[in-house]
Amino acid sequence: MSIVAGIALAVVFAALGAAKIAKTSSMRARAEHVGLSAESYQLIGAAEVLGAAGVAAGLVYAPVGYAAGAGLLALLAGAVGAHLRAGDRAKDLGPAVLFAAGTVGYLLVLGAS
Repeated sequence: MSIVAGIALAVVFAALGAAKIAKTSSMRARAEHVGLSAESYQLIGAAEVLGAAGVAAGLVYAPVGYAAGAGLLALLAGAVGAHLRAGDRAKDLGPAVLFAAGTVGYLLVLGAS
């Protein structure tokens, strides 16, 4: 189960991070919406890609997975804060909350392995 959770989480964060790094139009719009420059959003994307790599590595060496999961949770806490500052409503916070729940689930499954 931890393999499935880890791979799913790694794929999601790698894809999101790559889109931020590539400065896709939707990611540029999201960055602007929360008051960040596209370049700042690229740095967040790089952190997401590194987090994805850490989650994948955590399948082999759990301490790396724990560190990566904690880092991703910190990023997601920042995302929630940015959305709240932008005046977003609960539905706009959904993706960040959902990915945080998935990250917590990964950490719990990783700990049970």
